Amino acid sequence: MRNISITGCCVECTSAADIQPNARYRLRIKPERESHIGGFELQVDCKWVRSDGHATELGFGIVASPKGRQFLRYVDYLTYNHSHP
Repeated sequence: MRNISITGCCVECTSAADIQPNARYRLRIKPERESHIGGFELQVDCKWVRSDGHATELGFGIVASPKGRQFLRYVDYLTYNHSHP
């Protein structure tokens, strides 16, 4: 996960991804152990796919967060960690 907000996220993977723009997917998020936040799923629409041969970046718009509290806690956790290195 490169970044995440309440409206979207960017994911980077080092292997080929069979993800198509304008299609809906479910992302299973497993926050790092230090966050003390349980895993959750997001329903997302793929907005764009960028590949450079070594990695693939995927941009998603978030459609639904079934466990909204976990998701919001994770966004807050990441925001705090990025502003307090």
